[in-house]
Amino acid sequence: MPELKVDKEKCIGCGTCIALAGASFKFDENGKAEEILPPGDDVDTVKMASDSCPVQAIEIK
Repeated sequence: MPELKVDKEKCIGCGTCIALAGASFKFDENGKAEEILPPGDDVDTVKMASDSCPVQAIEIK
């Protein structure tokens, strides 16, 4: 499974990643997305969530 990182400076808290890959992303105490480690979704689901981020705040390594 790839490593995930959410850029908190870019994240606007829209929740798309959480809606698409709720086992890999959650909201933090500030309403921004953060990664759940290890990710609980398959690689394709995580990639779809990353690609759907409107501000490209998710990095997959």
